[in-house]
Formats: sequence, C-alpha cells, structure tokens
Amino acid sequence: MLSGEIWMNPKFTPSEHVRVKTESRPGHHRTPGYVQGRTGVVAAVHGKFPNPESMAYGGNGLPEQFLYLVVFDQHDLGETFRGTRGDTVCADIYEHWLEPA
Repeated sequence: MLSGEIWMNPKFTPSEHVRVKTESRPGHHRTPGYVQGRTGVVAAVHGKFPNPESMAYGGNGLPEQFLYLVVFDQHDLGETFRGTRGDTVCADIYEHWLEPA
C-alpha cells in the first residue's frame, strides 16, 4: 500500500455507489455526457491529480482532485444498448463530479 498525502481523505471508497452530477459546464471537461446523472460503483481510487478543467485554460490545476475509476452497467447508460446483461463501461471521473448515490 502506498503512503503519503496522495491517498489521504478521498471522499469515496471502492465498492461505494456514486452518482455523476449533471452539470452544463462551458469549455473543457473530462466527464462524458453519457454518464452524467447515472449511478455507478467506485472500483478504484487512482490518487490525486491536477484538475484538467483548470489546466486547459492556463490554470495550475490546483487544488488537486481525487480521480476514481467508476464502473457502470452498460444497460443503465442508454436505451439503445442491446448487449448482454452484465456488460460494463468504466470511466475515470474526478471527485468534484461525483456525489453519494
């Protein structure tokens, strides 16, 4: 297990259900529209990283944000999915986009 500040105080933990916020934000962001408003499960906490939404416009990306691997049931992401039940989609999502489900 790694130690240090990078792993301190994440808001969510693996196996926790989270909902991706639905927000209309201008400019650059890394949260796919098709997961906004959807519920998934945290699979991993990658650590803290500079915020790319700030860095895209010349900012320093601070404060750093926790980045999570969130797994979604593909059936929950769209009515047109015709695949097998249990198929999943994984997305890396920054903490400021997530809320408890």
